[in-house]
Amino acid sequence: MLERRQVQRVVDLALDEDAPFGDLTSQTLVPESAIARADLVAREPGVLAGAGVFEIAMTTLDPTVKVTSALSDGERFDAGAVLAHVEGPARAVLQAERVALNLVQRMTGIATLTATYVAAVAGTQARVVDTRKTTPGLRALERHAVRCGGGHNHRYSLSDAVMAKDNHLAVIPDITAALRQAKADLPHTTHIEVEVDRLEQLDAVLASGAAGTIMLDNFSLDDLRAGVAKIAGRAVVEASGGITLDTIADVARTGVDVISVGALTHSVRALDLGLDITVS
Repeated sequence: MLERRQVQRVVDLALDEDAPFGDLTSQTLVPESAIARADLVAREPGVLAGAGVFEIAMTTLDPTVKVTSALSDGERFDAGAVLAHVEGPARAVLQAERVALNLVQRMTGIATLTATYVAAVAGTQARVVDTRKTTPGLRALERHAVRCGGGHNHRYSLSDAVMAKDNHLAVIPDITAALRQAKADLPHTTHIEVEVDRLEQLDAVLASGAAGTIMLDNFSLDDLRAGVAKIAGRAVVEASGGITLDTIADVARTGVDVISVGALTHSVRALDLGLDITVS
């Protein structure tokens, strides 16, 4: 779940970055008594993520600002839809506008893209998951957006699970022994995942009996099918590596359980949302 303290930390940093000494334009030109009324309007269709984040960003500077959401996270909308209404002191609304928009636009872009990937694997057993390729400082928000789009989350951080990737394997002389020792040393609740980049590595991983998940990285479709058959239910099978909307359906049909897609967060386009303001 996305916790308020996580959102507040991001919002506070962003507001301070955007107006370290106040909003000079609004303070100079906008009457202190002016009230702004505004609608958050979609310029294109999508899936909403960040309704609560938008509200926190708009109300942090002045708690008398009121935000009324028209949709909840995870709901689809068409171009022209009003997603939220804002009303309050104009100076506070104008100062918070860009930060609030930046966050909700990015989160909604992630949710919308994720929903497209999830739709592409419909009818298979594969679940679409994110990766740690997130914007520094925004991981909690971006992972929430993935869930809003119908996707799932991978491990949150390096502290959550053991995940032996190619660079780890390169410096481990005996992966079977190392995995067995890890299983013996770690709490039984700690998950172990191992990444392999060729079929020949599977025997050593499977022999350990320790891996709960095996990632098949940059495998061809034929090798993915062979890997699924070889693992034969002894571990969750994850496919990863350069997977796109054009290829994900074929990957899902190989029988893998999980497909991790870094593009959900590392190269997503922010959705076009605007704040249409009237001042009285």
